[in-house]
Amino acid sequence: MTNVPAARIVDSADVSPDAVIGGGSSIWHLAQVREGVVMGENCVIGRGAYIGTGVQMGDNCKVQNYALVYEPAQLGDGVFIGPAVVLTNDTYPRAVNPDGSLKSAHDWEPVGVTIEEGASIGARATCVAPVTIGAWATVAAGAVVVKDVPRYALVVGVPARRIGWVGEAGVPLTPGDAEGVWVCPTTGARYIETAGKLTKENA
Repeated sequence: MTNVPAARIVDSADVSPDAVIGGGSSIWHLAQVREGVVMGENCVIGRGAYIGTGVQMGDNCKVQNYALVYEPAQLGDGVFIGPAVVLTNDTYPRAVNPDGSLKSAHDWEPVGVTIEEGASIGARATCVAPVTIGAWATVAAGAVVVKDVPRYALVVGVPARRIGWVGEAGVPLTPGDAEGVWVCPTTGARYIETAGKLTKENA
């Protein structure tokens, strides 16, 4: 069994004693990790990032500077969250109720963003809950995601739309030797497109 070093938490970070931080993880200056967070091993939380109450994170995730990961988000293994990304949690946000009274935690039901294994969210992108970002998908910088993103999809724009496919190396796939076949130019891995979905050959 591999020995995993202790987590590194800098003095200026605000990490709840009720959070579970996996070995080998690093939490950098001015980051805040709330109570109930469960973070896997070897994660990196950048300067000024916010991880909300009860957020679940797998191993080897990277959350870059000033990203906001609001509860109840769930991140799979190897997820990349770029600088200043926002994962929202309120479908119909209001500061007040119709009678003008200030909304409390009991006046709304938080909904989360789910990001599956290996997916990447580019800088300043916004994912509007509730949405699921499929495994190994890439959301381009500045995109606004308002509907689910398929596995291996490359989405751009406002609102985000699919413009292609990416492989597990993150590089856009190129057409293969038959219709519906896509190939990663970096690894040579082959993928099969069927009815708007992509699967890795021999996976």
